[in-house]
Amino acid sequence: MNVQVENLEKNMAKLTVTVDAAELDKAITKAYNKQKNSISIAGFRKGKVPQAMVEKMYGAEVFYEDAANILMQDTYPEAYEQSGLDIVSQPKVDITQLEKGKDFIYTAEVAVKPEVKLGKYKGVSVTKIDSKVTATEVNEAIKAELEKSARTINRTGKSKKGDTVNIDFEGSIDGVPFEGGKGEHYDLELGSGSFIPGFEEQLIGHKAGEDVNVEVTFPENYQAEDLAGKAAVFACHIHEVKGKEIPKLDDEYVADSTEFETVDEYKASVKERLENNKKAEGKRAQEDEAIAKIVEDSEMELPDAMVDYQVDQMINDFANNMAGQGLSIQQYMQFTGMTMDAFREQVRPDAIARTESSLVLEAVAKAEKIEASDADVDAKLEEMAKQYGMEVDKIKQLVGDSEKESMKKDIAIEKAVAFIMDNIKETAKKKTTKKDAEESKDAE
Repeated sequence: MNVQVENLEKNMAKLTVTVDAAELDKAITKAYNKQKNSISIAGFRKGKVPQAMVEKMYGAEVFYEDAANILMQDTYPEAYEQSGLDIVSQPKVDITQLEKGKDFIYTAEVAVKPEVKLGKYKGVSVTKIDSKVTATEVNEAIKAELEKSARTINRTGKSKKGDTVNIDFEGSIDGVPFEGGKGEHYDLELGSGSFIPGFEEQLIGHKAGEDVNVEVTFPENYQAEDLAGKAAVFACHIHEVKGKEIPKLDDEYVADSTEFETVDEYKASVKERLENNKKAEGKRAQEDEAIAKIVEDSEMELPDAMVDYQVDQMINDFANNMAGQGLSIQQYMQFTGMTMDAFREQVRPDAIARTESSLVLEAVAKAEKIEASDADVDAKLEEMAKQYGMEVDKIKQLVGDSEKESMKKDIAIEKAVAFIMDNIKETAKKKTTKKDAEESKDAE
């Protein structure tokens, strides 16, 4: 196999991979063996038709597509290594020669990790943490905890915002039901904003057992073009209306539901927890602020393919989270009226920020010669063992060399963040005075 590298503009490169004709022949045979049990020709039993006979009847190219896929899957990892490039995207593949008896040639266009020209990264100014907790914040936190402990009750009266209704629904346009507009025994929290605008509001004020026609208009930018901008009617039947019965905060509740005995003790613990949370959130905010300033003061040129790859990763993570809640990404798009293209554009700025932050932190680690040792990896493996309740030796058996190298990179990034934060300069957040507010209002 031969690999040629051509550097393109904007940190892109093209690999031209040439594979010997003999390897193509082997791949064609593999493709034949993969398909032979489904090939039927008169005079032969299934799975017994000779490869030459199939190629004679259907043409030599009958197995080309599968053979090409086999060869690219087998050879691209090695081509990646031979190229010596730090590739940061999925390859965009194009086959340039595929003919029996000749070398197989394909190209792979890829994004290459860009060089980063670091700006100032020592002594970055960040906003000082304010971890003060007010009585109002304590009360709001306790209210939220009480709501979590609320008992679900079936309401016999009218539904209200915050209640959950269990409904059957079927949507139609001009009396004709449309695909994807039907559901049964669906739990919908009124006021959650999870359905098309105007849908949930029309179910407020109704009782269990009632039938309600909900009239809505799909947004103009709705992901299903055949529904976009059209008026629809959803015939809904309400099976149940479920509300919450929130417990009363007193010493009895505290003693029964927490590790404390009195309301005062409970409030003091909530205040301490909120203070610790504010400190942790403040630290993360300082890290984000410092890294953002370093990114702003640095120079790099991100290839679009690298950003697209990060967008794909973020959408996959989101889809997995939605699946854990019993909702597919397609259903989410339908309920929110968003298209996949619009969703990609929505997450793209965050994808750019994440990519730039990662590159800058790698550059800081390189500049300061920050590396992860084997001892660092062992410590991380011990943390994993505790987290999963496994023996450390068992974890080590499951983690291969490539995973350990990836862990070392992650640990080096963590150390780079720690280095930056050890060298920050805190500045007090400017208080908004009455004069500032008036000047801001005048400016508007």
